[in-house]
Amino acid sequence: MKNLDNQHNQNHIMGTLQWFIFLLANSIALPIVVGGLFHLTTEEIFYLMQRTFFVVGISSFLQGWLGHRLPIADGPAGSWVGVFTVLAYATAGQDQLHSTLQILELGMIISGVILIGLGVTGFIGRILFLFTPLVTGTFLLLLCLQLSGVFLKGMLGITATASQIDGFTAIIAFSIFLFVIILSNFGKGFVKSYAVLIGLISGWILFLIAGKVTIPSQVNHFVQLPQIFAWGLPKWNTGMAVSSFVMVCILVSNTVAAIIAINQATIQKATIEQKQLKDGTWVGGISHIISSIFSTVGVVPLPATAGFIRLTKQKNIRSFLLACMLLVVMSLFPSIIRYLASLPSAVASAVLMASFVQLIGIGLNNIKQVELNERNVTILGVAVLFGSGVMFLPSGALQSLPSVMQYIFGNGLFVGTVVSILLEQIWRIGK
Repeated sequence: MKNLDNQHNQNHIMGTLQWFIFLLANSIALPIVVGGLFHLTTEEIFYLMQRTFFVVGISSFLQGWLGHRLPIADGPAGSWVGVFTVLAYATAGQDQLHSTLQILELGMIISGVILIGLGVTGFIGRILFLFTPLVTGTFLLLLCLQLSGVFLKGMLGITATASQIDGFTAIIAFSIFLFVIILSNFGKGFVKSYAVLIGLISGWILFLIAGKVTIPSQVNHFVQLPQIFAWGLPKWNTGMAVSSFVMVCILVSNTVAAIIAINQATIQKATIEQKQLKDGTWVGGISHIISSIFSTVGVVPLPATAGFIRLTKQKNIRSFLLACMLLVVMSLFPSIIRYLASLPSAVASAVLMASFVQLIGIGLNNIKQVELNERNVTILGVAVLFGSGVMFLPSGALQSLPSVMQYIFGNGLFVGTVVSILLEQIWRIGK
């Protein structure tokens, strides 16, 4: 009995550590991307990471405790990064870039208030019918397409300051990617369960040996609370206010897709309960307001967590909540964050890319729930083509359009999801 208890405690500790690493890996890449877009200094990016770790930990804990109550990691939303990117390219001059960040804070607050309203009133349950398996599957496929570009650039060593491929970085990153895939598919026992953790630590060590790990300079404070409104107070912008209502659609799609994906990965049922969606939505609204207050990219439940669970079999909610608390506590110690922030973006990108392989499978399984007749194939094809097509438009291609149109049509994930929803509801012949 004692041996069983020891084994259980050991698995619990290792599970908590692996969840912590996954939360960390999901939090580290996109702040670097945003920092590059808005020409933030190394110090500003460091503190953006600190605030991101803090917000991700709190948001994930609140969702697991009061929201959908599932082990789903929250992280910076790819959809918000898309809006950040459009605004960054549409803005010229350092002063305007700083002002843009304040406008984005406003957008996250408005979106948060709307989400709270939808969840608390229960109205969100009335529009659940819009998110059919075909819509959810389309969303997951487009999400993979959107973020695969971010992760691939990270694996190749391409950054805001380095536009050329770094050969050494690429070799190590792709090796880590293959290593995680092999361990998760052919490994057994401990190795299979902790493939992500093993791959991440291995990559970190390799970069450390090669002298490719950069540790930020010494900080002045041992303990430091994240700064409130580090980008300044929210700034009113009518275009962003209107666009926030549109953003809510994709944020709800994201929450629905995440819950369904996790249920499919844990209980093998691609379903969602009304209470899960209702509570997950209003807590998501609180998370957005917290994101704005602490000047980070808006965080959402990450559907990619389903891929992580499939790879690692880690679905214990207690281990997940402890990992969230650990991340929050760690974020208060800049001296520790210095070392956590030294995780090479290429390694984080490689590990996350491996998780997205499983997410594509979950998206396809959602689509397989409907008959692939001419109607459904056409809806899927049109949505994916237009959604992915928008993602490949040149930077600044929409600058001649009004700001509201830039926010809407500059986001391929939103365009593809809305096209899918509209066609599903309008084209009912042959259903």
